[in-house]
This record gives sequence, structure tokens and C-alpha cells, in this order.
Amino acid sequence: MPNSEKNDWDINPENYLTDEEGNFKLKVDGTPRKKGGRPLGSQGRGYTYHSETKAKQSAKRSVKEKEKKLKAAQNKIDNYKKSISKTKKTLDKLENEKAPKLVSAEELENIPPALQAAAQEDVIFKANVGPQEDFLAAGETDVLYGGAAGGGKSYAMIIDPLRFAHRSAHRALILRRSMPELRELIDKSRELYPKAFPGCKYKEVEKLWNFPSGAKMEFGFLERDADVYRYQGQAYSFIGFDEITHLPTEFAWNYLASRLRTTDPEIETYMRCTANPGGSGANWVKKRYIDPAPPNESFRGSDGLTRKFIPARLQDNPYLAKDGRYEQMLNALPPTQRKQLLDGNWDVAEGAAFTEFNPFDHVITPFEIPIHWERSKGIDYGYASESACVWGAVDPSDGTLIIYRELYRKGLLGTDLANMLTEMEYEDPFSVAGVLDTACWSRTGTTGPTVGETLQKAGHKLRRADKNRIQGKIQIHEYLRLKASGRPKIQIFNTCPNLIREIQSIPLDKSKPEDVDTNASDHAYDALRYLIMARPRINDTIQQLRQFRKESHFTPSDSTFGY
Repeated sequence: MPNSEKNDWDINPENYLTDEEGNFKLKVDGTPRKKGGRPLGSQGRGYTYHSETKAKQSAKRSVKEKEKKLKAAQNKIDNYKKSISKTKKTLDKLENEKAPKLVSAEELENIPPALQAAAQEDVIFKANVGPQEDFLAAGETDVLYGGAAGGGKSYAMIIDPLRFAHRSAHRALILRRSMPELRELIDKSRELYPKAFPGCKYKEVEKLWNFPSGAKMEFGFLERDADVYRYQGQAYSFIGFDEITHLPTEFAWNYLASRLRTTDPEIETYMRCTANPGGSGANWVKKRYIDPAPPNESFRGSDGLTRKFIPARLQDNPYLAKDGRYEQMLNALPPTQRKQLLDGNWDVAEGAAFTEFNPFDHVITPFEIPIHWERSKGIDYGYASESACVWGAVDPSDGTLIIYRELYRKGLLGTDLANMLTEMEYEDPFSVAGVLDTACWSRTGTTGPTVGETLQKAGHKLRRADKNRIQGKIQIHEYLRLKASGRPKIQIFNTCPNLIREIQSIPLDKSKPEDVDTNASDHAYDALRYLIMARPRINDTIQQLRQFRKESHFTPSDSTFGY
């Protein structure tokens, strides 16, 4: 029976091999042998693919490529699933573990009695009831914890940065004056931190703690003001100054305060300081933290920061106060150091230059200065530091110099100072002559008027001050000495806090004990020294009144002599 279906070689004979006579070359099974072929590029041998064959091969290649990509994507998904599963297991483990927590004594007392014993066993650090507990719980941005020695300040300083150690963005910095002084704090941190945060690591070279959360805590030092630039460009959510009175100026504090910031809205940024009274920086520390408000009372500083001073007392530390030995050691100290370290007295200074100063004798309540009293002023100018001016009037009854007004301001130009002096002297009956720091007449290459010339043009009668430091200091000693009448030769209105603070606490220069330490705050002191060295005198009353009738306020002065 004839085959009704045609074979492919009958339809497409060109796809099959033929001999020279045109007959099909047969395979073993008797069917025509199909032409062979190679992928593109084989045309050189005379072979070509049919378009249908090419399409099939291209489709196969595309399928293979897509299958390969699909397999790679599937492998990636499997890896992601494994990572997620591993992370979940870690989280479950952490949630099931007992995490360390900082609790107050009040919180501990609220635990059911049956659990208190077990809870006590797991307590790593317990704050002493009183100042130490208040310090660790304080909500102000800037807090000073200081006063008597032995109040637990060092432990409080290394515990406080742990407040946000569970947040990855937390960065803490604890500073001291020198690196050797950090050793005690580092040793205490190595004792406590691994217990509180298992897995935290300390890098000795960098003086850096790495916490499991990713938080970091760094120890640093500030031997010189320029050391602050090590932290340029850094951001910290906590900055602590241990024994801040060892820093002679407030420059380091002011600079590092600008480094206080964080990207985590859940973290509060704050600064903490500890200190004992005394040290080269006691003046500015006392001015910043102690003078503005009573202890333990929150206040807002001129920089807008909320601030508080928490006094430390030896009796608040039961571990030191119990046997009385540490107190005996403090009692054996010299009087000044004993008042500082045992009593926490900020009104005495170690190595104070003017030990004869007594607020009861030398500080008085303001009264109206009689019109006929001779008045004069001394000015110490500064721009980066404070400009200071003190006004004095001589009591004609016994020659006592009464300091009745002060100016103490930073960042004043010559014109600013002139205007402020004019405004403050408005109530005086006549222009007050005085003396000015000789540096105010020095030219620095500019063509404009000097500070001295600016003040003179504004009508202030000024001449160059006698800057003999040693003789000036001796004269202040003479003025502070009590006379036979029991009254000193100088008394200061209590409305002049900066002058009182500097005279009370300015220390002696350790290398030149005949002079004061010029690294301490001494601007009001210098102004007083200039004034006293000008030898304020008692004028004849009649001559004084005649002068008052002749001149008005701020008569233009002689630019040569100042008067």
C-alpha cells in the first residue's frame, strides 16, 4: 500500500547528502543521511543552518541562561533565609538572657521581698544613697559633682556613661589632665564593664571600650589646650571631665562642648564633671557651677545649658567613712588643703596669694559714695579674655579705698569698652580719671587708633598704668592689712563678685612665689593692681568742688598725657 505521508527527504531534499550522481547517501537503516551542520561561523566549510534550526538553538540557549540566573537567585534567597534564621536565633537568645540593668535604690526596694535576695546577688554596682545617687540620676545637661575627697566621684564618673551603652550610636569620652592620671579610672572600668556588659572589649593602645551594641567609650587627656584638637570632627553623646579643676582655663571645656551631639534621637547628650576645691582652674569652675545658684539647685547658664552643682561629702561614702582612717588622713593635712578636701570648701584656695583676705573685713554692703570723694579707675583690657575695670573712691576720713563698681566682660572692642565705661559712669558727678594697661597703646601694624586712643577720644581721662607686678602685689598686701582701727585700707562692695573671687582665690606662681599665677583668672586683680599703683589720694574738698563746677561729663582729654 503506497505511503500517503511524504518523507522529509522528499519534501526537503536539499537537507540531505547526495553522491555525484544525485542519489541520497544512505545510513545503515536505509534512510537518507541528513546533512551535518555547525553553529554560525561554519559557513566557511560550506554548511549553513536552516532558519528554523537557528531559532530552536537560540531559544535553547536563552532557556539555559535564564535557568542559570534563576538558580543563582534561588541560592541568594536561600542564603538570605539562613541569615534571617540565624539573626532570629541570636535575638531570641539575647531576649531570653538576663540583661544587665541600672536600677536605683528605690527600684530595688520595690522588688518583692522574695526576689530581693536574688536581685542583690546580681547587683554589679550600687550607688551610695545621697549625692552619688543624685549625680547619676541628674537630668541637667551639665553637672558638677565635687567637694570633699572620698565622696565616690571616680566610680560615679565611669558608671554614668553606661546610661546609653545599649545604643549603637552612643559615643562617650572621659578626660583627665594627663594620661597617667587616667590609670585609676581605666582600672575601675576594667573591673566593672565586663561584668555589666559581657562581651565588651578594651583596646589598650586606643584607650577605647567597644560594647556589644556598637557603643564606644574613650579615655583621653588634655595636658595642653591644643590637645583638644585631637577630637576635632568627632561627635560625642557623653563628655566627662574628671578633676576638672586641674585644667587652668575653661578653653578645653568650651571647645569640647561643641563636640556634644548625636544622630540617635533616643540618646540624651550631656556633660559631667568631678572636682575637689583647689587647683589651677578652681576659679573658673567655681564661677561656672558654684556661684550662680545654691547646691543641688538646677539653673540655666549664660550659654543656655541647664546646670547643677552636687556637693560631695566624705560621710556619704560608707566604705571610706566607716572606720575613720581616711578622715584622720585628711585631718592631718595643712589648713587650706584640709578645708578643701575634708570640708569641701570652695572659698579657700591652695597656695592662695592673699591669705589675709577676709570677706568679713574686706567685703561690705554698698552705700552711696559722697560727691566729694576722689574717684579713679583701673582698666585691664582683653578681647579673647575678659576686659576688667574697677572703680575706687577714697574715704577722706581715713584714706580707705572703697571699690564700688566693676566691669568684667569678654569680647569687647575698644569702642564697645568706651561706650560701656561712659554708660556706667553716668551716675558719677564728674569724669573719672584712671590708668590703663600699657599694651592698649601698642600698635600692631594697623593704621587705626589703638584701644587707648579710642578710650581717650571718647572722653576718658587715662594714662599708662604702672605694671610692676611685684611692687603691685606688695601694695595690695599693704591695702589688705588691718589698720589699728581694725579697718583695712581697702574694702570692696559685694556687688563686685569677680574681683572678690580673684583676690580670694588667685594662687601664687609656683616658680616665682613673689608673684601670682598668671595662668589663673587675674583680670580684675590686674585692674585693681593698676589702680592701687596709681596711688589714689585724698583731694582737697574745695578744689574738688571747683573742678566739678568747671567740667561736664567726659571732657575731651589731652591725647599726650591722658588728662
